[in-house]
Amino acid sequence: MPDKIVLYSPEYYAACTLGGMLACGPTHSLVTPLDLVKCRRQVDPKLYTSNIQGWKTILRTSGDSIWTGVGATFIGYTLQGAGKYGFYEYFKKTYSDLVGPEKASQYRTGVYLAASASAEFLADIMLCPFETIKVKTQTTIPPYATSALDGWKKITAQEGIGGLYKGLVPLWARQIPYTMVKFATFERVVEGIYSYLGRPYKSYSKLEKTGISFLGGYIAGIFCAIVSHPADVMVSKVTSEKSATESIGAAVGRIYNRIGFVGLWNGLPVRIVMIGTLTGCQWLIYDSFKVYVGLPTTGGH
Repeated sequence: MPDKIVLYSPEYYAACTLGGMLACGPTHSLVTPLDLVKCRRQVDPKLYTSNIQGWKTILRTSGDSIWTGVGATFIGYTLQGAGKYGFYEYFKKTYSDLVGPEKASQYRTGVYLAASASAEFLADIMLCPFETIKVKTQTTIPPYATSALDGWKKITAQEGIGGLYKGLVPLWARQIPYTMVKFATFERVVEGIYSYLGRPYKSYSKLEKTGISFLGGYIAGIFCAIVSHPADVMVSKVTSEKSATESIGAAVGRIYNRIGFVGLWNGLPVRIVMIGTLTGCQWLIYDSFKVYVGLPTTGGH
């Protein structure tokens, strides 16, 4: 990379894309044990009485592992991170230019929402095959596949390429609102923190700037978890239960009739902790990388 990256240049978007990959792939992979138990409890609430009991059971079960699905998680969320952050920066600049500087500032929350929704729409197309493999592998005991490649081969052999995308619509329903809240809330929370502290952006150290990014990300993550949780439950259930001949609408309707509105909120406390920490760490990594390559952190200036 050049010594000085010009804002909104191809090098800038490449740096943001790489930063997104670094922020999402490793962080999602690290919480695989928590995600594994969460997914299984969403599909079968009676399977484990608690996360601790779930991990103990998994560790005692031959052929099972608390890291089940980590390969598909790493690949899928690395690709998603590339699209989520890289396209967000691109669309935020594009939409701001489209409406002009005055309206972009006045209606900046709308710009953040539109940019993040557009970015996530594209990012989920890259994520979906690996999310399908991950959920299918995690919600079957013994695990459906031994690796991401094994899962890819098995699903395509049984259902064709379309089988990898059967959860795309529920995934969009989960991830697009999630990302809209994640980015818009982060931008406004960070803006509020800087405004409250009352100092010019340039007066903060690199450590202070990235610390503010982590705090803003954690707060945004709490809102993300709440907004997207019903769709998260439905993604797990549709991916594990939908038959090859059943439409998405029919599967969603059948599952909802069985679990009801209350069932859509199963596992929320665990997800708040997981997503809050995850989102805070992602913004910390992303903005730390931007600082490392000589770019300003996101938001607040």
